[in-house]
Amino acid sequence: MPRGLTDVLEEWKCLEEEYQHAQETHRMYLQKLDEISKLQNNCSSSISSQQKRLKEMSHLVKKCSKGLSEEDAKTLDEIKEKMKMRPNAFFEMKAFLPKKNGLYLSLVLGNVNVTLLSKQSKFAYKDEYEKFKLYFTVILLLFSFICFFFPSYRFLDAILNFLLVWYYCTLTIRESILISNGSRIKGWWVFHHYVSAFLSGVMLTWPDGNQYKIFRNQFLAYSLYQSFVQCLQCYYQSGCLYRLRALGERHNMDLTVEGFQSWMWKGLTFLLPFLFFGHFWQLFNSISLFRMAQLPDCREGQVMMCGLCFLILFMGNFFTTVAVVRQKLKSRNQKPKHL
Repeated sequence: MPRGLTDVLEEWKCLEEEYQHAQETHRMYLQKLDEISKLQNNCSSSISSQQKRLKEMSHLVKKCSKGLSEEDAKTLDEIKEKMKMRPNAFFEMKAFLPKKNGLYLSLVLGNVNVTLLSKQSKFAYKDEYEKFKLYFTVILLLFSFICFFFPSYRFLDAILNFLLVWYYCTLTIRESILISNGSRIKGWWVFHHYVSAFLSGVMLTWPDGNQYKIFRNQFLAYSLYQSFVQCLQCYYQSGCLYRLRALGERHNMDLTVEGFQSWMWKGLTFLLPFLFFGHFWQLFNSISLFRMAQLPDCREGQVMMCGLCFLILFMGNFFTTVAVVRQKLKSRNQKPKHL
């Protein structure tokens, strides 16, 4: 038998053995997938049943809470404390189980399952999300700089506004996926990106008229400043959140945007002047646009819509920042009492 044919036969024999091993591994994989699917269904049913019975239990506790002896009242209080901890436990358990997409994700993605089933994949997705925010903020900063300091070209402004629309729309989708996987983004932080995406879309459709030229430099300067402040926020919040997570004080799926409430006081006081200046710049933009809308030659609906968007952004950002500062001051004042 020729030497070449012998080598071919030996190589084919090795490939056959590896193929058989691959087939067996794939068969076991499908079997485990089926087992996991059954466990997921059982676990979801069990959690739903527990939640239902917990509600019934809370009604029973309220009914029998009167006229108890001191010892019985103490026992009941212990049960109440344990009941308070259950919702958080169920939330953590559900984060690793498939769930139906919310309305927004259903409209955008359909019924695709976006649940990440391991801590490693959840953390990797969250980490990639934060890197995306930082890298794209730097791109927006550079593009705003080009549009502001170089000759006025409407197509460059259109590209900037298109990038802003795409960026904020992408953020809303990514954040919705993170929420489905146990992240605690809520309240104003969710609504903020919807308003920003709408504002950017209105700016994109604003025709190149006299009103646009009047507001252009003011908007570009604002975009440049906002991108700079967001870079500062991304860097500081990421570092602060990673330290807190390393100490075990934050959940792995918490984001920098949620970490705002966990900033160290020194870093918060450093960023506050930049944040408040940006908030009042939004108010200034809103007032400028409302005044522009009252001019006799203003016939563009974009002026009033942009003014309303800037006003909403100012109110949401300002009152949220004030609430965070109050919370931080309150927690600082309470700390010595616990020592």
